[in-house]
Formats: sequence, C-alpha cells, structure tokens
Amino acid sequence: MAKKIKGSSDVEDNIIIEQKITDTLELNYMPYAMSVIVSRAIPEIDGFKPSHRKLLYTMYKMGLIKGDRTKSSNVIGQTMKLNPHGDMAIYETMVRLTEGNGALILPFVDSKGNFGKQYSRNMAFAAARYTEVKLAPICEEVFQDIDKNTVEFVDNFDGSMKEPLLLPTTFPNILVNPNQGIAVGMASSFCSFNLREICDAAAEYVKNSNIDLLNYIKAPDFSTGGEIIYNYDELKKIYETGKGSFKVRAKYKFDKKNSCIDIYEIPYTTTIEAIIDKIIQLVKTNKIKEITDVRDETDLNGLKITIDVKRNTDIEKLMYKLFTMTPLTDSFSCNFNLLIDGHPKTLGVYGIFDEWIAFRIKSIKNRIKFDIDKKSEKEHLLEGLSKILVDIDKVIRIIKNTEKDSEVIPNLMKAFDLDKLQAEFVAEIKLRNINKEYILNRVNKLSKLKKEITKLKDTLSNESKVKNIIVKQLKNVSKKYGIDRKTSIVYEEEVKTVSEEELIEDYPVNIFLTKEGYFKKITQVSLRMFSEQKLKEDDEIVVSEETSNRETLVFFSDKGNVYKIKLSMFSDTKASSIGDYLPNILEMEDDEKIIYVTPARDYKGYMIFSFENGKIAKVSMNAYETKMNRKKLINAYSIKEKLVRMVRIDEDKEIVLIRDEDKATIFDTSLLRELTTKSSSGVQALSLKKNSKVTKMFLEDEFISDNKEYYKTSKVPTTGHFLKEQDKKQNGFVVQLSI
Repeated sequence: MAKKIKGSSDVEDNIIIEQKITDTLELNYMPYAMSVIVSRAIPEIDGFKPSHRKLLYTMYKMGLIKGDRTKSSNVIGQTMKLNPHGDMAIYETMVRLTEGNGALILPFVDSKGNFGKQYSRNMAFAAARYTEVKLAPICEEVFQDIDKNTVEFVDNFDGSMKEPLLLPTTFPNILVNPNQGIAVGMASSFCSFNLREICDAAAEYVKNSNIDLLNYIKAPDFSTGGEIIYNYDELKKIYETGKGSFKVRAKYKFDKKNSCIDIYEIPYTTTIEAIIDKIIQLVKTNKIKEITDVRDETDLNGLKITIDVKRNTDIEKLMYKLFTMTPLTDSFSCNFNLLIDGHPKTLGVYGIFDEWIAFRIKSIKNRIKFDIDKKSEKEHLLEGLSKILVDIDKVIRIIKNTEKDSEVIPNLMKAFDLDKLQAEFVAEIKLRNINKEYILNRVNKLSKLKKEITKLKDTLSNESKVKNIIVKQLKNVSKKYGIDRKTSIVYEEEVKTVSEEELIEDYPVNIFLTKEGYFKKITQVSLRMFSEQKLKEDDEIVVSEETSNRETLVFFSDKGNVYKIKLSMFSDTKASSIGDYLPNILEMEDDEKIIYVTPARDYKGYMIFSFENGKIAKVSMNAYETKMNRKKLINAYSIKEKLVRMVRIDEDKEIVLIRDEDKATIFDTSLLRELTTKSSSGVQALSLKKNSKVTKMFLEDEFISDNKEYYKTSKVPTTGHFLKEQDKKQNGFVVQLSI
C-alpha cells in the first residue's frame, strides 16, 4: 500500500511504500546470503572457491605453468580482470596457495620470497612487490584439457572475457587440500588427506563402489604434520556423513643433555604463539611448575618450540599435562559442505567420490566430443583433398584461369563436387604443395583418422572405458605427485591416559578462610618462612586447615548453598597477601557470604550443623558428592533457623552445646540420626526453655573444663547442666544473670 507524504507533490520520490519486514528480508537479504554461499565461501566439486579459481586461471592464461616466475603484484593486477574484490584480498588468497606458506599439503603456487607461515600468526608475509610466483607442476593436472570444452565457461563480471565455472582436476582435489569457509547460515570445513591415498582409493572406488575406504584412506593428513589419534568409529562417521571431529597432537623429542623438550610439529589448527601463550599462563598460575623457560626457536630449518625443564622432571607426565592443558593437542571439526550444481550439500567421502566421478565422466566426455568434432572436421577436409587427386592439373588450371578471386571457391566446388569448407582448404594450399606426393601423404592419414574417430565414438558410448581413463589418470597422478604421509597415526588405545587428578601437582598446603570472604592457599615452606598473616582491617581467620593441592574444596555460604572447586584452581599465595576474594571466583549472589570451607577428602565423614533452637543436623559428606561434578549445589543445609556453627567431622565424636552461656551439655554425635535430606532442620539435641537459645557449639577438645564428665549425657534431647564459674572463665563466657 502506498501513501503520499503530507504537503508533498505528486513526485514518485516522495512516495512511502509500506512493506512487511519479511518481504524486505526476502528481497534484499536473501540475494546477499545466496551470493556469499554460491560465489564466495563454499568450495565446489573441483576443490576451489571462486577466488582460488580466478587466481589460478589468470596465472594459467599468463603462461605461468611453465617458464620463470613473475612478480606477485603482476599476477594480482591481471587477476583483477576476473576478481574485482581488491588487491589485498587477491594476494591473501595467493599466499594461502603457495608452497612457502605451508597451508596446503599440495601447494598450487611455486613461490619465492616470504609468504609467512600457516603455523604462526606473527610471521607476516612480505608485500606483493617483493615476492615471485608461478604455477606448481601439479597444475598441469588441474588444467588438463581445459581448452577442449571439458568445463563450461561464462562471462566475467564485466563481460570482457570468459572464465571457467570449474577446473577439470584429474584428481579429487576437494579432499586433498584443507578448505574452510563461513557463509550466511552455513559453514564448510574440509580437512586434508594424503594425495596418494586419495588417488588410490578413488581409482578402486571407480571400479567398485562397495569398498571400505578406511582400508585405503588411513586418516586425514596435514601439511604441519603431527599425530592423529586414531578412532575408527569417528573416522568412519566422517567418511560416511562428512561430519565429525578427530584429535591431532604435536610431536616432540627430549634433549637430555640440555634438559629441554623440542616441539617440532604441531596441530594444523593452532599456532606457535597460541601454544607458548598457554604454557606461559600455566606457569604463571603455578599449574605447571616443571618448566623454567619456553621460547620460539623456529628458523629456516623449520618449526621449533623449545621448553626448558627442571632436572629430574618426569617428561612423559609433563607432556601429558601439556597435551591436556594446551593446544599441543587440538581437535579438527569436519563439515564437508560443498556446492553441487549450485546447491550446498553435506557429503561424506563416499558421496564426494560419487559426485567427483560424475563430474570427471562429464568432463572426459566433453573432451572426447571436442576431439571427435576436431578430427571429423579434419576428416572432412582430407576427403575433399582426396577428390582433387584425380586431376591435380585441373585444380591449377581453375585457379590460374579464374579471373575473379571470389569465383575460385565456387569453381572448385563445381569442378570436384566439394563443399565450401573443402574448397577453401584446397585453395589455401601453398603452390609448392600442390603436388601428388604432398597430397598423397595428407590423404593417407585419412584411414588412420577414421579409426581414431571410431575409437573415440566407441569410448564415448561406453562408460566403463571412460572410467578406465579416470583410473589411468588417477594412477598417473599418484605415481607422479604422491608423497608419504606427513601426519603419523597413533591408535587411541596406545595413547596413555592420565587422570585429571594425576595432572595436578600434589604437595601439602594450608588453606585459610577469613570472615570477609578472602581465601589463601599457602605452601608449608612459605608458611614456615612467613607465618604472620596479612588481613584487611577488622577481618579475621575463621577456618584454617592443612590439606593437599589435589583436593576439592567445599565452600558453604550463608544462603544455604555449596560451591565446589578444585584447590589447584587457586594460585599459591604468601602470608603477606590478603588472598583471593571468593565472590569473584565462585560467582556468588551479590549479598551472599562464604562462612565455612572444608576439603572433600573423598566425601567421608559428616557435616554437623548447630542451630539456635537446640536442633542439630548431621549430614553425610557424600550428600555433596555429585556425578556431574556440578559447581553449585542449592539447599545444602537448612536456613530456617539461625545457624550457630557448622563443622566437619571425619568420624563420630563428642560435641559441646552451650545454652545462653549458663548451661552446657556434652554428647557423642553417634546419638544423632543421620539425615537423608541435606536441608533437614535437624533433631532436637538440647531442650530449651522459653526465650533461651543455643549460643555456642564446641568440639569436645576445644572446650576447657577440669570435669567434663559432669556435662556428659548418653541420650538426647537433654536439658544440660549449669556451667561452673571456673569453666565460664576458662572458656571466656560472659557471666549472665538468669531470668
């Protein structure tokens, strides 16, 4: 619906068109999305994105498949006739295709100069004016017979020249080189495979599509090497569906003389800098203590990360830590999404082989048709030539005696029963060649030509013969360009696993919790050297305990919640530090406060909760152990009544309850029933009169008295016994008058 703007004239530009947002998106956004998918980010069956194809075809037309290299800037300028996206975008595409960059297991560009490195984010490539390139020898297979109508050609962006829609690669390039792309609403991620394995597998698959490809294609292969951790089921899934992931880890060797580890191959998906940064972070946070230095020693001889370690370090155990905690082990996620006839499809290796074979059959048939047409044209001309053999002198007389040039062809056609093409061919023969010997030599090739045409037509009509051509080409590529695997295979069952606990360094520590919510983890050596604790003003230590760095800590808050965290997650501190502020680390509620902490210690023993109303809850520690290893547990204890104290006990023991600081009772926790619900309000342990309350709870050894037997009871609930004046003084109670 159209509305005219108030006060405007009837000019079309002043009309507002009301349109649904869905229609606007469909009209404007969908064409953009499809352009990104079809013309930019997703590779096609030849293994190239449009940017790759335009660049390589430009280099092919420049004659760079043979001869000397040329400046990269020259290639970029020429490529802009096909790809108008900008010189830097073209150069970055070229960089990835070069041998020097090392991103591809089978580089397409022979390069000279600095093109950076796939395995480093800091090693930048040189400007295009300093580097030189030409096509690598493998490109002969990429462009084979491209001038014989093997693939379709279309106009470039301005219609000034033609460019191929696909390149007629004689091997499944889509599976040989890695390829990643992010489109709109979809993405693509291809790992690379070994060229020899792919070609051999494809050759067998052409002959029998029921083979198990895992017998031929062992696993993916990467230009950066490393080791694939082999999982048969996961790889089978990738081969069948095109989706899945696998792990690749670095290779290393230990230099015992210099006490250092040399990393010389890393996963394709990471970089030297990412690995070093992570190792430095682990060392700074004391999660790894065996490393004294890490540095990048990469040079012209190749990649090298050197890690200096302390003497007597268990190298295997340290490497397990590094493989687990750093990008030295990384995953590659596969999503074999490619364009088939302009439509995105996610295919496994089997499906890709089917589509590639269909593509090659079509390409070869197009080439055969081209050859048949060319040979048929030649046959037709030679047949015309054979007709003039009967009277060569007549040909000369016709040409000599014809007054007008335009009448030569018609006269030859009439005299020898030739068509126009044949007559023009005869007329174009040089005077010196109009002799019997020359013409006989040409005509004698006619029978051979006819046999060749018959053979080509036979091949064209017989698909099995076309497939034999594909197999022959694949075997030729495998033999000529195949190289050994760069990424070795380690079977999953051979990989020694280390538990998460073993990865954590085990050493004794002391933990401290303050009233204001600060936490300290201090080694015993440090504590012996500096025992005086630094605290914030008016703060005090409420929990102090000796434990192990491998322990899990269980924090209790005043909101009835429990937070669990590995003690190793905390950095070692000194007594002179105020410690870590727990609300920031545990992601607590704004007004929540930690009031108690205890090491899990295999979740043995009990938590004792004493409330002002005289009730006590005895909860088994295993109630806080969870299979899912959750960080936060709610309703960890009852908050209906005011808590007097909570304490962890490893086994039943005697505790002391104080009422109004005038009465006390001592009893064994074995008298208390173990509660099945964490948030239970507990059982009555001390009977209280009106307006009375429990004010303190002690463990028996914390209570000072010369006659503890006086306060002991063998059953609960109990009314307790009045505190003796001496016991009040010894325990620091304020003397109160009973009402």
